[in-house]
Amino acid sequence: MTAFAAGLPRLLAAAITLLALALPAAAQGAREPARGTPERAALMDAIRPLVEVRTGAPVEFMVVRLRVSGDWAFAIVDPQRPGGAPIDPAATIYGEDAEYMDGLRTYALLVRANGRWNIVDYAVGPTDAFWDGNPLYRQIPRGLLP
Repeated sequence: MTAFAAGLPRLLAAAITLLALALPAAAQGAREPARGTPERAALMDAIRPLVEVRTGAPVEFMVVRLRVSGDWAFAIVDPQRPGGAPIDPAATIYGEDAEYMDGLRTYALLVRANGRWNIVDYAVGPTDAFWDGNPLYRQIPRGLLP
């Protein structure tokens, strides 16, 4: 056995260790911010004005899915009135168009920039995977989308 071949296992182990340390957080998987954390509140606060202007009154969210990876986040939320009262989609800006929607379920892609979460894309009541084929969604980390 040559000296190179004898040292190959050590070299390979060192390379694997360096590779693991070099992986960005985005490649290590998405996570859900815990209820009650400032991060989760900041994400919901970023989405809230978008929904409130469309529903015409204050809302709170039932979180269906919320994932964060690095500076990216993707949320699926069902808006409701504070205290849990449902919102009639036909009584919102959507009016008669509400019958063609999948309720008021809101999907939001967010990015953290300038110290806050910002919506970069959204959909309210889509009936399909609106992100499919959109080049923007090819840039986001794995694990954010359902």
